[in-house]
Amino acid sequence: MAEAATAAIEEHAALLRRLEPLLATVDAVGARLVRAFAEGGRVYTFGNGGSSVDAQHFAEELVGRFARERRPLPAQSLAVDAAALTCIANDYSFDQVFERQVRAFVREGDVVLAFTTSGRSPNVVRGLAAARDAGATTVLLGGGDGGPAAEHADHALVVPSEATARVQEMHVLLLHLLVDHVDRWAAGEGA
Repeated sequence: MAEAATAAIEEHAALLRRLEPLLATVDAVGARLVRAFAEGGRVYTFGNGGSSVDAQHFAEELVGRFARERRPLPAQSLAVDAAALTCIANDYSFDQVFERQVRAFVREGDVVLAFTTSGRSPNVVRGLAAARDAGATTVLLGGGDGGPAAEHADHALVVPSEATARVQEMHVLLLHLLVDHVDRWAAGEGA
């Protein structure tokens, strides 16, 4: 076990160093989130499996707080309502669960963040496409090459790895960087 753990840590550290080129995009997305909140917009997130947890984590850090006392910000994860997910999946298809919610809630000026380790989940791809059609700014937190989801992202934070665990570890770092950017602004520390 120790060898496997050491290998995982070394893989994590090597991948972490490869994220530096994404920092300009992190700044651009952070600025876009700030602008959306300043102009009365909302943030919506979604993903499947572990990515749904990351999507929820991101939204709830905005509603609650990250590192500073500040007002709650309007953010919601579309992956947390079991009744909506199962209703839409049953009445339409699982591929439409995020698309239908996006069409119901997302408006021009909002920001939609989709979390997916592969970028290939049809429900995530369709949700991003619907968000872009609605006039929202779309952000992909993906892995590998971003897959088909990247085609519908205004901003792509794609972790250059095919290893799901490593991608998800980097997604947590990236979401914390984004939340910190917004947190500083919302607490009056600039952005």
